Amino acid sequence: MGRGTRLLLAAVCGVAVAGVYAGQPVLVQMGQDLGVARDSAGWLVAAAQLGYLAGLVLLVPLGDMLDRRRLIAAHLGLVAAGLAVTATAPAAWLAFAGLVLAGAFAVVVQTAVAFAAAISPPGERGRNLGVVTSGVVAGILGARVVTGSLAELWGWRSSYLALAVLAAALCVFSLVALPADVRAGAEPYRRVLRSLGGLFTRPVFLGRGLIAFFLFASFGTLWSGLALPLAGEPWRLSEAQIGLFGIAGLAGALGAARSGRWADAGHGARVSGVALALLLGSWVAIGQLGWSLVLLIAGVVVLDFAVQAVHVGNQHVLTSAFPDRTSSAIGGYMVFYSLGSALGATATTALFDAAGWTTCALLGAAFALAALGAWAINERARVRPDVLVRATRR
Repeated sequence: MGRGTRLLLAAVCGVAVAGVYAGQPVLVQMGQDLGVARDSAGWLVAAAQLGYLAGLVLLVPLGDMLDRRRLIAAHLGLVAAGLAVTATAPAAWLAFAGLVLAGAFAVVVQTAVAFAAAISPPGERGRNLGVVTSGVVAGILGARVVTGSLAELWGWRSSYLALAVLAAALCVFSLVALPADVRAGAEPYRRVLRSLGGLFTRPVFLGRGLIAFFLFASFGTLWSGLALPLAGEPWRLSEAQIGLFGIAGLAGALGAARSGRWADAGHGARVSGVALALLLGSWVAIGQLGWSLVLLIAGVVVLDFAVQAVHVGNQHVLTSAFPDRTSSAIGGYMVFYSLGSALGATATTALFDAAGWTTCALLGAAFALAALGAWAINERARVRPDVLVRATRR
C-alpha cells in the first residue's frame, strides 16, 4: 500500500468519526437552538452513537461481500448527507434523524481499516493499520478542538456543514483514488451475518474484545468526564479552552502510530502489556487535576499513547487471525469498543456528581487494571489454549 492510500484512508476515518463526536463541545448551543431540554441534550450525541452501534452490526459485514472501494465511497456520501441534514435542521427531530444517519454510516471507518488490512502485505499490515487508525483518534480528539473553535465564530451548525463538505469531497476522491477490491462478492449477506455471530464464540476474538471493552471504558472515563472538573473550581475554563486538551491527547495517540511496526516485528504482545501498564500509571497523574494542569496534560498524553498502541495491536491480531473476514472481525471488535466507551461515559458523569474527580480517576484506573488482567489471561492462553476458553465461560 502506498503512502497516499494510507493517508487517504486515515482522512476517511478522521472525518467520518469526527461527525459522531462533533456535538460534544457544543451540546448546550445545539440544545438551545433546537429547543431540546438541557437534561436531554446528551441524546444529541447518543443519537449518532446509537446509529454507529447499529452500523457496526448491519453495515460493516458488507465489506466481506462487496467492493470495499465503492462501499467506502457510498458510505461517505451518506455520512455527508446526514451531517448536512443536521447542519440545516430547523427542528430537533430532523437533527436527530441526521445524526442517526451520519452515525450509522460512520462505520465506514471500520470498512477502511479492514480494507487497509486486506490490501497490505503481511509484513506491512501493522504499519498500515497504525497510520490508518491514527486518523480515527485524530477525528475523535480533533473534533473537540475544531468544533469548539468554529462554534464560537459561526455557530454550531458551521462545524457540521464543514464536515459534510469534507465527507462529500472524500467520497469522490475515494472512488477515484483507491484501488479496486478484487476480493469482492465472496459471500451472501445472511451468511456473513452468521459468520459475524460465530466470531463471538472464538477465544482469540473474545480475548481481544474483552481487552478493548475495558481499554475504552478507561478512555471514555477520561474524555467524557474531563470537561466537568475543568469547567468548575478552581480552573473555570471555557469550552474552547477545554477543547484544547484534545491536542495533548492527539499528540499521545499519534506518537503510538509506530506501534503497528512493532507488531509487524513480532513485538505486539509485549508492547500491549507495557502500554496497559502505562495506561494504569497515567491515572495517577490524571487524578491530580484538582491542583496541577501540567500533570493532567502529561497523563492525557500517556493515556492516549497507551490506548492507541493497544488498539492497533488488537486489530493486527484479529485481521491476521481472520484474513478472510477482516470487515466482520473489525466490526465485531468495535462493538466491545462502543459498549466500553458507553460504560465509561455514563459511570463517570454519575460518579462525578456524587463523589468528585478523584473517584472518577480511581474508576478509570480500575478499568485499566481490568484491561491489563484480560491481557495477562490472553498471554497465558498462548501457552495454554484452554485458559482463555475457561475464562470467557465464567
